[in-house]
Amino acid sequence: MTDAYADRLRRVTAQRGCDTVLSGVRPASVHEQLATLRSAATEDLLPDCYGEGGPVEELERRVAELLGTEAVAFFPTGTMAQQVALRYGAELTGRDTVGLHPLNHPLVHERDAYAVLSGLRAVLTTGAPRNPTAEEIGALDEPIGTLLLELPLRDAGFVLPGWDELVAVVDAARQQGVRIHLDGARLWESTAHLGRSATEIAALADSTYVSFYKSLGGHSGAALAGSTELVRYARAWRHRYGGNLFQQWPAALAALAGLAHELPRLSDYVTHAKVIAAALATLPGARVHPAPPHTHQFRLWLPHPAEALNAANLALAEEEKAWFVGGWRDTEVPGIALAEVTVAGPALELDADQVVDLADRFLRRVSRS
Repeated sequence: MTDAYADRLRRVTAQRGCDTVLSGVRPASVHEQLATLRSAATEDLLPDCYGEGGPVEELERRVAELLGTEAVAFFPTGTMAQQVALRYGAELTGRDTVGLHPLNHPLVHERDAYAVLSGLRAVLTTGAPRNPTAEEIGALDEPIGTLLLELPLRDAGFVLPGWDELVAVVDAARQQGVRIHLDGARLWESTAHLGRSATEIAALADSTYVSFYKSLGGHSGAALAGSTELVRYARAWRHRYGGNLFQQWPAALAALAGLAHELPRLSDYVTHAKVIAAALATLPGARVHPAPPHTHQFRLWLPHPAEALNAANLALAEEEKAWFVGGWRDTEVPGIALAEVTVAGPALELDADQVVDLADRFLRRVSRS
């Protein structure tokens, strides 16, 4: 066992034992996850076979219904799904250029797969910590085949444009013959801020990727939604990329459970995130962004080293059975650390006063370190 895994195991064990959780959820055991799968399966349900039949087919049908698209293909990972979508756009338009934000997932978290595997080239749309504007798209100095819009833009703080701004960006791209791809890994929780349904949001795009584990509590997996032609192409390239697994029913069942149980609760999480963020903003030296949050996730800065904050959070969990916020990392400003806060089911039990009380207990431990 590596030191990194041992540290992770200690954190997960501590969080599982907590009675109070501000950020995130209590990690489920294998036994608990198997119980979820059993509850989602009928006695006569048979597994899928290479993506056909069973829970995978039911999941694809359900997502197509939610997004209002002609067809959907299940993928084992979102990275794979996005590579296929961008490749398809390049083949249709004859342009190997993709409009990307410097903080977009393909540039930051996918090891440049779009370029290495598909020979595509990025054209940066803006340097600002937000999605691009219509004016910026209109002013690009070279043509692009596909514009990728990440909703929300996670590494800028889970930020979203307004609906009118989003429509204007799409219109500006369309005027240049550009296809639109939505990186909707967190699209489910973006509907409240945008004031539109997932169907209306997906209707703006030629292709939409959604995730099943980031907000829905699934095991893994993603879906690529769009036209029948896109999905036919996607299934062929999914096979070429090694994503045509013999059976994927466990991931599909977990995703169906998430759509049934977590999706209806996301709007409550988004609403309560505003309460949580406002309470955290009162802490000494604290800053939250965006304020108020656009989704149920936001960034929190505190004027302490990350090592001290992580140690205090773990000690609070192990000794007081309370989890504040984990995953702190140092910023470029010495002595200032950053963490992502995720407001989910457990945080709904906490009002503003209880959040401040928990934060005070946490910060007392930081001051002693």
